[in-house]
Amino acid sequence: MPASQCFSTSVPTLGPTNSASPTNTESAITTDEYHKLSDQTMDELVTFLEDLGDAMEMEDFDVEYTQGVLTLSVGEAGTYVVNKQPPNQQIWISSPVSGPERFDFRKDHDAWVCRKTGGTLGRLLEQELRDILGMGNLSVPIK
Repeated sequence: MPASQCFSTSVPTLGPTNSASPTNTESAITTDEYHKLSDQTMDELVTFLEDLGDAMEMEDFDVEYTQGVLTLSVGEAGTYVVNKQPPNQQIWISSPVSGPERFDFRKDHDAWVCRKTGGTLGRLLEQELRDILGMGNLSVPIK
C-alpha cells in the first residue's frame, strides 16, 4: 500500500478534499479552536491508549506524550507518531502500516479528516490497531 494512502478501500470515508486547506466556511476554524480541538483530541487519545496498554499488559506496548507529540510503540509492528502542526492547523500521523498523513479538522463533519482520502484519524487508528492487536471490537474514541 502506498505511504500516501490513509486507508484500504474497504473503509468508509467522508470524501476527499482536494484543496491544501479547508476553504469553505463550514470547515474553517480559528487558531483558538484549533488548539482547543487538537489538545482535546490528543488528550483523549493518550488516555485511551494508556488505558488500553494497561488492560492488555502487552510487553512492547508503550505510550509517550510530550510537547504535542504522541509516540505509540506496538512491538514488532512498529511505532506511530501523532503530532500537532499548529502552523497548518493539522494533526499529522506517521503510521508503521499506512505511512504519513495529514488531517484537518472539518467542522461540517466534526472530525479530523484526511484531505486525500476523506477518511478520519479515528477510523485510521481504529482499523490499524484492530489489525495489529487482534482486537476486532476495538473502538477509538476520537473522530
